[in-house]
Amino acid sequence: MQAFDYRRPGTINEADLALKAAPGARLLAGGQTLLPTMKLRLATPDTVIDLSAIASLKGIARKDGGLAIGAMTTHATVAESADVKGTIPGLAALAGGIGDPQVRHRGTIGGSVANNDPAADYPAAVLALGATLNTSKRSIKADDFFQGLFATALDENEILTEIVFPIPQSFAYAKFDQPASRFAIAGVAVARTAGGVRVAVTGAGQGGVFRWTDAERAFSASVQRKTPPWPAPVTATRTPPAVRATATPAMAKREAGWSNFA
Repeated sequence: MQAFDYRRPGTINEADLALKAAPGARLLAGGQTLLPTMKLRLATPDTVIDLSAIASLKGIARKDGGLAIGAMTTHATVAESADVKGTIPGLAALAGGIGDPQVRHRGTIGGSVANNDPAADYPAAVLALGATLNTSKRSIKADDFFQGLFATALDENEILTEIVFPIPQSFAYAKFDQPASRFAIAGVAVARTAGGVRVAVTGAGQGGVFRWTDAERAFSASVQRKTPPWPAPVTATRTPPAVRATATPAMAKREAGWSNFA
């Protein structure tokens, strides 16, 4: 790891000023991806801005009829939250299945979503639930946020501050995970809402997390039909595409709770 300047602002405004003063700086929001890549010199920022001291980025609260989770809220906090368990219990269960206890107590929901790892769990939940992502500059709908492998709509000097989840009629997430890391080889999030069903898939698409619209139409209509055509699976992995193509529809069917989706 090469030498770098370390900044630890206490407010969002201070973090914004630090970003503007150091072009190319990287935000540290838990470090579960950034620090390993820096150790391998795959990332070599001159400045690292640690967001852990910004209290306003942490916490869980009801907001605008939904559930707002601060970007620096850890996975463990989400998993253990009575508010999350009482409104979107499937989201608490998802958070409890991320990594190991060390990862869950250091990693944050904002860090995971902003990083947009194609095998991460949270992006599927954010997309399936149709969440709104608030930043230091604007609000972004989940459908517009994820833009490919490790790519999002965030600008270079933009900070993700909170994620607001609408309260669904029901929500569930299941994954076929890699035993060591617990990353999703294939993961499916299914949300029932007043407007229909939303289905998001992680770990199994060429462009990262995506909405499986054929499954949404099938579940929403609740009609007898064959499994929708499977999108091109990720090939840069040791997991055979056939495994992903088999596991994902099966998990979608189970989590949606419909028996007529074959």
